[in-house]
Amino acid sequence: MVSKMLVKPKDSLDNRELILDAAAELLREVGYKRMTIDELAKQAGLGKGTVYLYFDSKQDVALSYIDRQNVRLEVHLKEVLRRKGTAKERLREMLIQRVMYRFQCVQGHKQGIDDLLVGLRPQLFERRLKYLADEARIFGEILIEGRTVGEFRMEDPFRVAEAFLDATNSLLPHSLSPTQLGERSQLLERTSVLTDLLIQSVEI
Repeated sequence: MVSKMLVKPKDSLDNRELILDAAAELLREVGYKRMTIDELAKQAGLGKGTVYLYFDSKQDVALSYIDRQNVRLEVHLKEVLRRKGTAKERLREMLIQRVMYRFQCVQGHKQGIDDLLVGLRPQLFERRLKYLADEARIFGEILIEGRTVGEFRMEDPFRVAEAFLDATNSLLPHSLSPTQLGERSQLLERTSVLTDLLIQSVEI
């Protein structure tokens, strides 16, 4: 029998998600500096004390929101990785999705994500290193598969994965302002062109 102490109540998970959803709205509308725990609680429809049950501070909330975005992206990338189809087709979709998913997350923001979270840059930098390492492992898998079945040619799939991520990082929201990002269709076109060039570099 599973101990009740080990089971996280559904309400607990729901409240945490409500708070992170509220943070997404407030970051979009007023930015990190002007976001307060009081406003978070009001936006989530919860008491201020409830927010502190799940998060130590508004910094903790903002970083957890960024973590959630990246976890969701990794889940999606793994889903694409496991689909049927050629390695080339799946790699292309994965590279495009890593850019377009993040664009979707910040669409409507009045500032670039780095400007929005300027007070959290040291913590964000550490997290980004982890996100990139996790993504590189996922992309390394599809590159190894493509090499095994004779679609790709390369010496070190994980070094190539890191290079692909470095290249597409130039199109991520934290590197560009909302004006530089442009419309979704423009960003998708730019991402598609870059992705095709990257894949051509390893194709047999």
